[in-house]
Amino acid sequence: MPKTSEEKELKTPKKSSYGAEQISVLEGLEPVRKRPGMYIGSTGPEGLHHLIWEVVDNCFDEAMAGHANDITVTLNDNGTVSVGDNGRGIPVDMHKQYKVSALELVLTKLHAGGKFGGEASGYKISGGLHGVGVSVVNALSEWVEARVARDGSEWVQEYERGIPKFKVKEVGKSKKHGTTITFKADATIFSTTEFDLKYILDHLRQQCYLTKGIKVTVVDAREKKLPQVYAFFFEGGVSSYVRHLNHAKSAKHENIFYVERNVDNVGMEIGIQYTDDYKETVFAFANNIYNPEGGTHVLGFRSALTRVLNNYARSKSYIKEKDENLSGEDVREGLTAVISVKIPEPQFEGQTKAKLGNTEVRTAVESLMNEVFASYLEEHPKDAEAILGKCILAQRARAAARAARDTVIRKGALEGMTLPGKLADCSSKDPKDSELFIVEGDSAGGSAKQGRDREHQAILPLRGKILNVERARLDKMIASEQIKNLVIAMGTGIGENMDMGRLRYDRLVIMTDADVDGAHIRTLLLTLFYRYFNSLITEGHIYIAQPPLFRIAMGKEMKYAFSEEERDKIVAEFLKIKEERKKTKDKRLKTKDAEAEEEGTEVAEEGAEESEEEEGVSKVQGISIQRYKGLGEMNAEQLWETTMDPKTRIMKRVNITDAAEADETFDILMGSEVAPRKRFIQTHAKNANVDV
Repeated sequence: MPKTSEEKELKTPKKSSYGAEQISVLEGLEPVRKRPGMYIGSTGPEGLHHLIWEVVDNCFDEAMAGHANDITVTLNDNGTVSVGDNGRGIPVDMHKQYKVSALELVLTKLHAGGKFGGEASGYKISGGLHGVGVSVVNALSEWVEARVARDGSEWVQEYERGIPKFKVKEVGKSKKHGTTITFKADATIFSTTEFDLKYILDHLRQQCYLTKGIKVTVVDAREKKLPQVYAFFFEGGVSSYVRHLNHAKSAKHENIFYVERNVDNVGMEIGIQYTDDYKETVFAFANNIYNPEGGTHVLGFRSALTRVLNNYARSKSYIKEKDENLSGEDVREGLTAVISVKIPEPQFEGQTKAKLGNTEVRTAVESLMNEVFASYLEEHPKDAEAILGKCILAQRARAAARAARDTVIRKGALEGMTLPGKLADCSSKDPKDSELFIVEGDSAGGSAKQGRDREHQAILPLRGKILNVERARLDKMIASEQIKNLVIAMGTGIGENMDMGRLRYDRLVIMTDADVDGAHIRTLLLTLFYRYFNSLITEGHIYIAQPPLFRIAMGKEMKYAFSEEERDKIVAEFLKIKEERKKTKDKRLKTKDAEAEEEGTEVAEEGAEESEEEEGVSKVQGISIQRYKGLGEMNAEQLWETTMDPKTRIMKRVNITDAAEADETFDILMGSEVAPRKRFIQTHAKNANVDV
């Protein structure tokens, strides 16, 4: 039967530029080089250091499996990094399926490794990236050398951008055992290939606390006559970590509660100590991976902590029969705790592994705390008395704090859109298009209000310095008019009633003077955000404005400088322009002189009169340099042009790279203990840039 024209049209596909030839398949490690951010997060400094973490994670996995106790990280003078351990050594024999050495397979294939075979592989627990770690390092490096010592021999293989240069070969005999990976990060992929020693030390120190009995050595051999050597070894595990976190605080009891136990394939290690702080400091880890959002291990811990303390308090009559129980908030005030669990199959919520989801872990941690923490309180009555004294004091303060907090929240609800009188709000009601400038002083606030983009920019001036919340409870904090105004302006509420979904501005910009007082106000605000609005920082809502330090003008030409180095560079540019203009002028005058000589006339000399110097303005060969001491010295137009205009401004976004270090720094700088702050100042005095 013949086909109709309609049938032919339906059956015949139209020609298109998109066909089978446009479908590409990325082989081997090619996808990693095409999309590195999918595997290491970014190609900036964090992604660069992630290369080290991936190799080191393999070493710690060997250590946690009981096969290694010594790890060395070396920053070499040729830009390479070497990471070695004394573990079993990656196997080098031929893989039956892929017909290549197991070493080559591990280095060149994604999802190849010894962590997928359960206990048969020797890895009951693992913190790595599911077997992609070392192969990703290979893919993102210019050059890699893998050196393995095992079974009496030493083996080696080299790679260029993930491709083997030769087959795995035996290079000699060796009595040692272990693996050393040396790599050079690919400069065509990363924005920087300069490794930060302090960042490396902080990360590895934390890992050592979580894997007790393992020695980690860091050697910095970059362009130095004598290499700098740092070594970490903590026999106390997370107990040592708690002591480290509290070293700048005043502890309420001497004996750190510590327990380590393995129940039903859940390895648990918990350390607790109370301090005189008003906040809770809890760090939770699963298989050595930090979980900033907690998870089931934290839920189990908190539930048991509250129950055990209430049971003990009632049994010893610290709490009378008619009195209400201590709340979770009460028992967590001043608490420093580290919770580390190690499990065969961790289930994380989200790619960042921010939260642990294994339900069996909650049961295991809760059961362990119910048993062991109750025994600790009975065996250490003085410590128990100090802990409960802290908790009961927190309970008494909580009622006052809740009343003050409810007043703020009730005020915001009752007054609707009635915001603090000092606030000049923006007309846009879409938070994504809105930003709040928190400005130091009424003078700068006035300029900012006049110069702003009224549709998208709101201004809240602050009068003087706000309360240091590091040294105050929530009730005293909420009583502060400055903080109350800021909380109402943000719209989020505070404490247990905080709702980030009600945030009225996507960007909160701290804009203070470039002097000591301005830095202090900025630090006080950052302390407030870090302690009570931490998610504003972690979600990228907090910014710091960068007003210029200098205004450099030559005639009608004018530029701004944000540092002394930039000022000197602009002055040099202006002087060069001035010299070139002088040469042109001299040449023109010579020409006129020659013409006048022929005509027998005289030429009048041209010159510019020097204007009188303004107050606070210095001059260099006719170039005026104004040093801004405060934002109030700028008029509305200058403040908009330099600091507030999205097209030209410079702003720094605040983030947290190391939560433990951030916590410690705020404790030292803003806490009540003077001695640690004095030591910090003495240590860093030479690096201070104080404008007197």
